[in-house]
Amino acid sequence: MTALLFLDVDGPLIPFGARDGAGDGTRGGAGGGAHPTYPPAPPASVSPLLARLDPAHGARLAALPYELVWATTWEADANAWVAPRLGLPELPLVAWTDGPEVPGLHWKTPALVAWAAGRPFVWVDDEVGDVDRAWVADRHRGRALLHRVDPRYGLGDADYAVLAAWAG
Repeated sequence: MTALLFLDVDGPLIPFGARDGAGDGTRGGAGGGAHPTYPPAPPASVSPLLARLDPAHGARLAALPYELVWATTWEADANAWVAPRLGLPELPLVAWTDGPEVPGLHWKTPALVAWAAGRPFVWVDDEVGDVDRAWVADRHRGRALLHRVDPRYGLGDADYAVLAAWAG
């Protein structure tokens, strides 16, 4: 059974926030903390941050041995705007529902566990925490990796190495 890869957009694919060390050549950033942008410019009806979406992520994600699933507040817009810029096909999308209110638990966590229904999964997000990991360990019967990505940089080489190794 192929493991699922639940993928958030803002943070992992579209970096935001201050970038420590930007411009020093260590993270591919431009000087002054600016995030690189990629053409074409997004239309005015879409977030201008979409220009920060590196199209190289598409091939890297497709090369991983996972079934990709959007787990993002972009919802259907992920297939309309993000997938085409990455060269990815339309992907399944987690529909968000109201879950239990547990202090410190990310609101996405219960829906992802329900969607996985016991299948192994990886969740890539910039808001994953220890409460989420404990909740999943207690309620999900399959393997799971909750991988936090630094939203200042988005997915990088080290993140892709972790994802590949876990699938190993």
